[in-house]
Amino acid sequence: MRVLARHPIAWLLLILVIVSAFFPLAPIVDAVTGAVPGDAALTRPALYVILAPLSNTLDALTFLTIERAKVLLATWVILFVLWGIVAGRTRRGRLIRIGLAPIVVFALAGAAVTLPRPVPALESADSDATIIDFHSHTQASHDGRHGWTDDDLARWHADQGFEAAYVTDHNVIYPGRENGVIALLPGVEWSVYRQHIVALGRAQPIDSTSHALFSKDTPGMLKLFDYLHQQGALAIASIPEYWENHREDLEQFVTAGVDGFEIVNCAPKALRFSSADRADVLLLAKSHDLLVTGASDNHGWGKVTCVWNLSQVGAKGFRANEVIARPIALAQGDEPVWSAGFDQPWLMLRSLTAGERASWLTWIAVYLIYMSVPRRQGKRASIGILARDLTPQRD
Repeated sequence: MRVLARHPIAWLLLILVIVSAFFPLAPIVDAVTGAVPGDAALTRPALYVILAPLSNTLDALTFLTIERAKVLLATWVILFVLWGIVAGRTRRGRLIRIGLAPIVVFALAGAAVTLPRPVPALESADSDATIIDFHSHTQASHDGRHGWTDDDLARWHADQGFEAAYVTDHNVIYPGRENGVIALLPGVEWSVYRQHIVALGRAQPIDSTSHALFSKDTPGMLKLFDYLHQQGALAIASIPEYWENHREDLEQFVTAGVDGFEIVNCAPKALRFSSADRADVLLLAKSHDLLVTGASDNHGWGKVTCVWNLSQVGAKGFRANEVIARPIALAQGDEPVWSAGFDQPWLMLRSLTAGERASWLTWIAVYLIYMSVPRRQGKRASIGILARDLTPQRD
């Protein structure tokens, strides 16, 4: 009981890890049907599982909308500050804990974006399918990470199971490359009137007159689809722009010749796309036999993707591509903003595999066992091993 009273947070976490197992959330789902895919599985390196508390936390911090990220960080800082006030036995101890609160929280957020670490990878049992990304960026994009080369982008994709990726820098055509760790395919993301259009294939530069037309208004922008078709490229409408700016124009997109729509995009601004919104777009795409895609939209920040595509070579239309996504990412558009500090950790714990859950329980148990060992006589409070008396206690 003494250990329980002194370490309530560890015990609460232990209970949550156990209870969340009764409310499981699949690691991956088909973004169209919501079902667990029978032809794909997410594999995790051994080190990822061993360090599951850190690995899972950093992943969960990656899959947030901008608004929910702000609320989560603020909530955690406040909770850590309150913990510092309550748990600190001295004024100096309380001040140290309060000062460390924002440092720890923002350090975790920074680590989620930049820390090199093992990551999950998708494996497919379908030999006819290619695991592909339809939308990604290098430093050539105006908002790409400085120094983020196509070699870096290829390795980032390969580590997560991708076999090919379209490089779609903003208004900069990528010619394609076959000789890297994976194939990098030609593409570009054109910024036109209130919309980003991902061009897949060997697109040509847009002259100033045509660009002025495509950037003038919605009817002018829609002419870009035929322009790309004449070059042999496909035109995919990117989110969140088509939903936020052209929701009432999507039938016009279809009439003008759009080839498909993104239905999952890992960029924080695009994770606001709700399941209800996605269902509406899926109904439109299915009724017109249009392609639906998932996009990492990687710009060099973040170490994990929220989506993969199993693309059938040579196939066309709605059934040509299977979009495999992380449910914790899909949930961002449905969960309220104010509760992010609580429901994001809960979603994370529900998503744990058996191996990850065992890792969490092991780390918590090791912590509690270690903290229950009395300190050496005369030593100040510390978690250092030398501050603990590990000799057998006599009666």
